[in-house]
Amino acid sequence: MSITKLGIVGSGIMGSGIAEVAAKAGIEVVLRSRSRASADAMVAGLAKSLAKQVERGKLEEAAAAEISARVSATDDLQDLQDCDLVLESVVEDLAVKKDLFASLDKIVKPGAMLATNTSTLPVVELAMATERPDLVVGIHFFNPAPMMSLVEVIAPLTASEATVAAAKAFAAGCGKDVVEVKDRAGFIVNALLFPYLNNAVRMLELGTASRDDIDTAMKGGCNFPMGPLALLDLVGLDTSLSILDALYDEFRDPNYAALPRLRRMVAAGQLGRKSGSGFYDYAKK
Repeated sequence: MSITKLGIVGSGIMGSGIAEVAAKAGIEVVLRSRSRASADAMVAGLAKSLAKQVERGKLEEAAAAEISARVSATDDLQDLQDCDLVLESVVEDLAVKKDLFASLDKIVKPGAMLATNTSTLPVVELAMATERPDLVVGIHFFNPAPMMSLVEVIAPLTASEATVAAAKAFAAGCGKDVVEVKDRAGFIVNALLFPYLNNAVRMLELGTASRDDIDTAMKGGCNFPMGPLALLDLVGLDTSLSILDALYDEFRDPNYAALPRLRRMVAAGQLGRKSGSGFYDYAKK
């Protein structure tokens, strides 16, 4: 399976980041958002990102123009019908994703692959929402996609070997380090990362150490670039909570049981950087 045309569904930072990565690899990209305005904004954001790279001397102007020319925007799912692969990066809600996959299955050409960028939800349930379960796979890019080197390719029970191989080849062709993982909640990275993050919240809740001392200790003692509480703010506390809940639902491991403090912060709208406050305050002074 050769991927020469990629459809991306989702207007967030992940969608535009994956579009940039794929377009740089020479792949034609169609970005689909629910509104034309947001779709056009994604393309404009990509152009801005490329312009900054030209300014910094990391990209030639001619190359930036070629990359931009490979990317188009739409608000119509029908415009994805000729894609070889459609990758969704919409809200982490299983019902929403299943409805989307059922719709894409009716639109996208026979033999085309459908993929999800989910970080923890069961890929097999999305596969079974279609009439092509052998062609459905997980392709999990990390944020920000142009910067992060890793891609997890998730192989549900239903996926064919050819589909998994094509997904791995696509990610490798985008210049990423590719790992293959079975379809279990959290895959590799989040399954290992979130108990650590959750236990940092537990330590803070118990008063073992202050917020700053916990983050300083993990940066200085483990050489991590960011402390766990600052990382939770970056990921988003609502996203982190949904990941922990999905992990706990699957494994029933107490390390995945989200701490009350995290739930209350989400209920209060303290979601981290995106809301202006979380474990740290990001409000402009």
